[in-house]
Amino acid sequence: MQERTGIITFKGNPMTLIGPELKIGAAAPDFRVVDATLTPRSIADYAGTIKIISAVPSLDTPVCDTETRRFNSEATALPANVVVLTISLDLPFAQKRWCGAAGIDRVITLSDYQERSFGLAYGVLIKELKLLTRSVFVLDAQNIIRYIQIVPEVTHEPDYAAVISAAKGLC
Repeated sequence: MQERTGIITFKGNPMTLIGPELKIGAAAPDFRVVDATLTPRSIADYAGTIKIISAVPSLDTPVCDTETRRFNSEATALPANVVVLTISLDLPFAQKRWCGAAGIDRVITLSDYQERSFGLAYGVLIKELKLLTRSVFVLDAQNIIRYIQIVPEVTHEPDYAAVISAAKGLC
């Protein structure tokens, strides 16, 4: 499996990403994750929609909490054909509990804990931490990658305006 360095840091410390470097304009790789009921989900489950895929290390951390709440809020102003998926390695039960406590009703949380399928396919699995790095991908309705944001410092938030603008530009 390909390893990439010099892309991200965690609290200032350089980290290694496992998996390929994806390119804008390329077909999005498929992945296999599970939802809150342990039902397997893949990119095909969201066919025909514009997808904002937000990868986070753990919902139970301050920045991931803030980011997911922000995308939940932003989703209310997006057209119905746009879905926001947040993927982490948190257990589905923990994701469901967190969403209930946080009032998350527009973001779909998915867990990559079983196979690391998303993390490896999208090149966002942090080797040293065994967590997903903070990143956002926007896919069009045909699953072509139209926007990529790998946040350079894992403890920082993404550029929300750029993500939302990229998604709205596809509507």
